Amino acid sequence: MLDMKFVREHAEEVRENIKKKFQDHKLPFVDEVIALDKENRSLKQRGDDLRAQRNSMSKQIGGLMKNGKREEAEKMKQAVSAMAEEMKQIEETEAEVAKKLEELMMQIPNMIDPSVPIGKSDEENVELERFGDPVVPDFEIPYHTEIMERFCGIDLDSARKVAGNGFYYLMGDIARLHSAVISYARDFMIDRGFTYVIPPYMIRSNVVTGVMSFAEMESMMYKIEGEDLFLIGTSEHSMIGKFIDTILDEKQLPFTYTSYSPCFRKEKGAHGIEERGVYRIHQFEKQEMIVVCKPEESAEWYEKLWKNTVDLFRSLDIPVRTLECCSGDLADLKTKSVDVEAWSPRQKKYFEVGSCSNLTDAQARRLKIRVNGEDGKYFAHTLNNTVVAPPRMLIAFLENNLNADGSVNVPVALRPYMGGAEKLEPKQ
Repeated sequence: MLDMKFVREHAEEVRENIKKKFQDHKLPFVDEVIALDKENRSLKQRGDDLRAQRNSMSKQIGGLMKNGKREEAEKMKQAVSAMAEEMKQIEETEAEVAKKLEELMMQIPNMIDPSVPIGKSDEENVELERFGDPVVPDFEIPYHTEIMERFCGIDLDSARKVAGNGFYYLMGDIARLHSAVISYARDFMIDRGFTYVIPPYMIRSNVVTGVMSFAEMESMMYKIEGEDLFLIGTSEHSMIGKFIDTILDEKQLPFTYTSYSPCFRKEKGAHGIEERGVYRIHQFEKQEMIVVCKPEESAEWYEKLWKNTVDLFRSLDIPVRTLECCSGDLADLKTKSVDVEAWSPRQKKYFEVGSCSNLTDAQARRLKIRVNGEDGKYFAHTLNNTVVAPPRMLIAFLENNLNADGSVNVPVALRPYMGGAEKLEPKQ
């Protein structure tokens, strides 16, 4: 959420930013919030004036009564009573105006970084850099579920009976590989100085609206019926929510966390043939990075975060590339974002396995995450990035480490988590 003062003083820049994000239907919101803000400030001023008059007249009433001027005192009491009634009406109107103002402000997107390429959708994202040489072997690579089935490692049919489409049973070596990747990612980030956290897997509605836009909430979140609770779509939600309505000591910054959680997502919309199996699912596990820092440090942390993901994938012999997200592909709270994509030898192209985002003070402003600094209070900056998210990551792992005989190599970094195994052999 933007600062109202900024919108008031830079209305044309805000409108231009909305156009760059191809959200022209939100252009009227700018004039609406400016008008509501003016009305809100006027109501506050009138309320303050009435309170000052009431306090002054209340003191005078005492003096009049003391001097026996009862009639004048009674007239003044009536005036004070009328003021109280007007103040009550002002407070009610002020609350309504403030609510409308906040609802509109939460729909105006964050200002994008000047370096962000302008484009309507993810098809216009810009490749930045490649890491590792993508290889296409001289043997056919099966679809990822077929590879898993050779290890007796997946059961989608039973999962459909139990929970429906978008769920799975992982078993045996594949299940162990899944857990090994998560454990390795955890230790990888701990070695880089991040504090390991297991957060709540459910959050209240005020946290939901603090960490994401309304559109994201509708398309992603599962609501717990009868309770003010939602299942998290990523641990970023509860990790940023950890700081809700707090004043942090500047000397404590930055907070650097790596959090584990299961994640739950509706995943609405049509899914292509390449998104079958365990690519796009309703339940998965993820290791995340979260940083809460000073505004002047967020750009540097942004670079560090996505590089952590690249380094982790390269340590598992998986080639990756980074893509700069264009303006139309940025969620409303993000000022800048880069996707990390892994190489698929089977598809002969890259696919998304993680996303790093700088949200500047957008989440902090919504959640009231303030910092007490030497020059006064200010809003913190928040960033997040995927460390690793199996089972999608398993697709890249299995394809890039598959051998012609159906066995799968276990990279050196992962062997301690797989009982020392150098290779996994298929069961059938």
